[in-house]
Amino acid sequence: MLLTITTTYCPATDLGYLLRKNPARVQTFGLSFGHAQVFYPQASDDCCTAALLVEVDPVALVRTRRGPAGEGRLLEQYVNDRPYAASSFLSVAIAQVFDAALGGRAKERPELAETPIPLRAVVTVLPCRGGEDFLRRLFEPLGYRVTASRLPLDECFPEWGESSYFRVELEGTLRLHQLLSHLYVLMPVLDNDKHYWVGDDEVAKLLRHGEGWLETHPEREAIARRYLKHRRSLVADALSQLSDADDPHPDDTAAALAAEEEAIERTISLNEQRLRGVLDVLKACGAQSVLDLGCGEGRLLRMLLSERQFTKIVGLDVSHRVLEFAADNLNYDRLPTMQKERIKLLHGSLMYRDERLAGFEAAAVVEVIEHLDPPRLAAFERVLFEFARPTTVVLTTPNSEYNVMWESLPAGKFRHRDHRFEWTRSEFQSWANNTAVRFGYTARFQPIGPVDDAVGAPTQMAVFTRSDAS
Repeated sequence: MLLTITTTYCPATDLGYLLRKNPARVQTFGLSFGHAQVFYPQASDDCCTAALLVEVDPVALVRTRRGPAGEGRLLEQYVNDRPYAASSFLSVAIAQVFDAALGGRAKERPELAETPIPLRAVVTVLPCRGGEDFLRRLFEPLGYRVTASRLPLDECFPEWGESSYFRVELEGTLRLHQLLSHLYVLMPVLDNDKHYWVGDDEVAKLLRHGEGWLETHPEREAIARRYLKHRRSLVADALSQLSDADDPHPDDTAAALAAEEEAIERTISLNEQRLRGVLDVLKACGAQSVLDLGCGEGRLLRMLLSERQFTKIVGLDVSHRVLEFAADNLNYDRLPTMQKERIKLLHGSLMYRDERLAGFEAAAVVEVIEHLDPPRLAAFERVLFEFARPTTVVLTTPNSEYNVMWESLPAGKFRHRDHRFEWTRSEFQSWANNTAVRFGYTARFQPIGPVDDAVGAPTQMAVFTRSDAS
């Protein structure tokens, strides 16, 4: 797939400073799904063109499960449009190869990065699921002159008709990082697909790269839906935050800022509060080596990795596929060597003794035990408290008493259909205290989330400390 960016700004070769890529040589960059090359077909003071050529390895896509679904469609895994059609692969390449330019940074020409200049972008093959009309509804409100040429399915067989692919030219006068941000977001939107798992962090990416234009875009709902692969909860979150961006900012006074902070704290998700609470305990206990047992998609792992205190981090989960999602969310393949050495993902079960879990200073078990059948809790207790035996264990689980506070949750129902049980506060504390005594720990308890006088907080947390710890 090929993207070219041309400018007639004088001197046009300053485009090299903006992209931080030397026009005098070809540069190659490795990607997890292939490689990218940057070169300049034209470089003069009057006109300069930079080309980003991305080569996708379709066999590697199958091996890493990043390509089209294969069950019952084996041929499509190897024969598809991913190697040549602009898609999320090209967006990822832009983010990695043109990272500084996408962020609006130009070390040698900082003032130029904030200067609107004449730019023309050409995407040679762009899938448009929705046709030319949708393509124009996306780019024309951003001020571009759009030229779109629909490509035939096969030039040798015109009777086969036209394809859903276009050669697209976008022309306008704007800052380079704006052009790259528009392409980064809107190419996967037009393709209506992504090659990787879409989680909570994609909302942050959408808002970051959509800052300054997405909140007022007439197609922002369609953009959010397609960019987030139609995941309703993520789309609702993104649209809510975009709506908030339309509101006027409060006066810059101490009272206004305090009120704003309180409002933010009220809207922080329970999951965010839960993870922050666990992280605070892990930091306070001074642990450097930490287990995340039942790590899921890696949200806590990502927070741990951002803290220098934690030098050895291991995430364990029973699901291979969930571990793949965690690796994607951590950008594991692209982590610097020193970062990658700090973290490891393991496949395993909490029902069986595992020597790999021994020797850690702390363990987090976040919203896990309620997914275990009650008869299997005894095995879990031995695996964690008898065999792994970390100095500190931080464990959270829902407080069933709080369920009455959610009008959408029918009486007597669990919060998640996979929950095998949900404990009241007294039930949880009884289990935790008995477990602590049996295995030589002490337990203390902490609520997470808004506390109601009658029913407590939505999440309950126990912090176990080994009695023989100095």
